[in-house]
Amino acid sequence: MPGDYDNCMAAELSVDRKPLRAGMRVGVAVSGGADSVALLRALLPVAREMGLVLHVMHVEHGLRGTESEADAAFVAALAKEHGLTLHATRVDTAARVREQRESVEEAARHLRYAYFRELLAEGLVDAVATAHTRDDQAETVVLKLLRGAWTEGLSGIHPVVACERGQIVRPLLGVSRAEIEAYLRELGQPWREDSTNADTKFARNRVRHELLPEMKKMNPKVGTQLGQMAALARDEEAYWQQELERLMPQLLLPGRAVRGGGRAVSTHPEEGSLGMEQERLRALPVALRRRVLREAARRLGAHLEFGDVERVMAMVEPEGARREQLTAQLRAERTPRELRLVREVAGARARKLQKLAAVEIPVPGEVVAEAYGLRVVTRLHEDASVGSAAVLRTPLAGDRVRMRYTAGKKPLKEVFARLKLDTARKPVWPLVEWQGEIVWMQDVVLEPDPGLPFSIEVTQLASGAEAPG
Repeated sequence: MPGDYDNCMAAELSVDRKPLRAGMRVGVAVSGGADSVALLRALLPVAREMGLVLHVMHVEHGLRGTESEADAAFVAALAKEHGLTLHATRVDTAARVREQRESVEEAARHLRYAYFRELLAEGLVDAVATAHTRDDQAETVVLKLLRGAWTEGLSGIHPVVACERGQIVRPLLGVSRAEIEAYLRELGQPWREDSTNADTKFARNRVRHELLPEMKKMNPKVGTQLGQMAALARDEEAYWQQELERLMPQLLLPGRAVRGGGRAVSTHPEEGSLGMEQERLRALPVALRRRVLREAARRLGAHLEFGDVERVMAMVEPEGARREQLTAQLRAERTPRELRLVREVAGARARKLQKLAAVEIPVPGEVVAEAYGLRVVTRLHEDASVGSAAVLRTPLAGDRVRMRYTAGKKPLKEVFARLKLDTARKPVWPLVEWQGEIVWMQDVVLEPDPGLPFSIEVTQLASGAEAPG
């Protein structure tokens, strides 16, 4: 394999070789940044020693114009320099943001990994190597912690992720970003800088540039210790998953009990229920009981937050509630002997929300929307400017919002169920959208967007059309 291998040996970077095997075809995901360039350069001598066949993979996300085009050209030149096959694609991240109501970070990640899995499925490579570092691991654990993750979330970035065909590996998880840059400087290897990495409107960048530096002032080893926490969480989670696989068949009762014995099970593809004897649940240690309930919900296609699980836990107590609506499609019911989780037909209980014509809101400016019963005022932050108006509208299919202190965006039907918002009593639920993101919603506290260049003040009209809330 051509390339400057002798120069590669002038510096060393600790590469985790455990997921690699002789003769493996490894696609190295290279963005052009320091981490991914270092991963490629560090794998070159490993490839010679182990007989690996390296490919270079690059995804242009279509977000930074000529800057991202220059990144793609840099990666292509790097692959050519070392005689490596290049697999490159361009994706429309902005379109996915609009269609899926995801953040830019989420959309880019989903598109990137979809391409990696496509190459794995086609058999072009046996594994994809990504350049996640110890710093990335620390940032991920902090982000998960801030969003209220369970143990599996605190496990952070996994060193190996199995796919339907092949796997994704992270050989640099034990290496710091400082070590990577020192390694590249010693090699004389240039890299590309992504200008968005300094933009603190992205949560990860705020953690990277603001929160973690403050934490390091209190404990310089916090990055290493967060990585150790992730490793502990991964091992703990693996143990519990084995335990659940062993115990769940003994605890779960499909469907509901019927008179005369036996159980009735729905045949509708979107309905289902699972029962558990209350006495057996109460006998379990609290930690195991929580996991059993979450696993039962997962098998019905639902994800329970901490508060949801605690409500179900309380139901098996003598004075517990007889019924709890947990998500838009999942409820818990208590009979004299059993606790049941019931999944309903999607949308079967949904209330129809009224649709009103959208109203454009100038930024800055004011609008009186009589149909909504609201006055909306927007005020620019100091030194800010915008090039587009906001929109006052009612919910649309696919809308998702990020509530404060929750992990990820939630579909509106789940938000209504979680907050117990009565759409029958109040069938108009206004929201404000700006540049594809919902930035305000009636009666819902959203996670503040630090990149929003204006404030929103919404008041009910004193007279006229009936106010929605």
